[in-house]
Amino acid sequence: MGTQLEINRRTDAASQAPPPKKKKGSERNRRESMQGITFMLPTLIILVTFTLLPIAYSLFLSFTRVNLFGGIDFQWVGFDNYVNAWNDDRVWTALKNTFRYALFVVPIQTAIALLMAAVLNSGIRFQNTFRTIYFLPTLTSSSALTMIFMFLFSLNGPINNVLVSLGFLEVPVNFINETDFALTTIMVMNIWSTVPFFMTIYLAGLQDIPSSLYEAASLDGANAWQKLMKITVPNLTPVTNYVLLMGIIGCFQLFDQAYIISGGTGGPNNATLTFSLIIYQYAFKTIGTMGYASALAIILTVIIFTVSMLARKLNKEESNY
Repeated sequence: MGTQLEINRRTDAASQAPPPKKKKGSERNRRESMQGITFMLPTLIILVTFTLLPIAYSLFLSFTRVNLFGGIDFQWVGFDNYVNAWNDDRVWTALKNTFRYALFVVPIQTAIALLMAAVLNSGIRFQNTFRTIYFLPTLTSSSALTMIFMFLFSLNGPINNVLVSLGFLEVPVNFINETDFALTTIMVMNIWSTVPFFMTIYLAGLQDIPSSLYEAASLDGANAWQKLMKITVPNLTPVTNYVLLMGIIGCFQLFDQAYIISGGTGGPNNATLTFSLIIYQYAFKTIGTMGYASALAIILTVIIFTVSMLARKLNKEESNY
């Protein structure tokens, strides 16, 4: 009996005990989480407003026929814009020019950037001065560079004068307005202006390669070329994949140089018509084709995304290897 009374007293005392206090740690974690969300909120608002919403709106427009200038009237057309893009010869011309441009520019600018970075990293005199000079084209406005190259490659420009004086040309060539040379001129200009940026990226990658590898190679009698191909290039594989990816994306986004050189027409004879330029033409130069331009923009996004995923997969496979 006494034992039963003791148990009842303990039960009553336990039931009347105050609830356990919440841990201060959980409140602090919640407060820190709210502070983090508060700091991220402005960036999230900007990202949603200027990136995600425009993408969603462009995706919606790609399924419509609409004129955004004047009275806005949406007409749902389904996949007609994408079907028309498949049957549009100018779209295929722009895509061909863009791929041709990328296949020419990306390997050359990558190779030159790597060689220049290796030379500047070899301990030559005045290397800081050379780095500054080589990086200047990247700091120059793209429009200004285009105007400079238009002068250099003009009919009476320095390039023609040098080639004629050396006997490579009998008469000056109008590189800007010739179908066979217009896109090549843009390629040369783009290589000259983008190599310094990628050279800087390679320089940063070279700093991470242990010098002991080069010292061991020197003891084994390796020359500079062997060190470059057997040590530098393999250790810079992740950097090279990044450079190739950024170069490809930049080539598919080519617009301003082609626009300035051709006056927005993509001429001569669609020789400088790029995918970004044809999107601009259908969006702002033709009435009632904003939906079609949006469909082309979505197609370009898919192409760039696919190339990015392929490059990422390649990078993972080589890293695992």
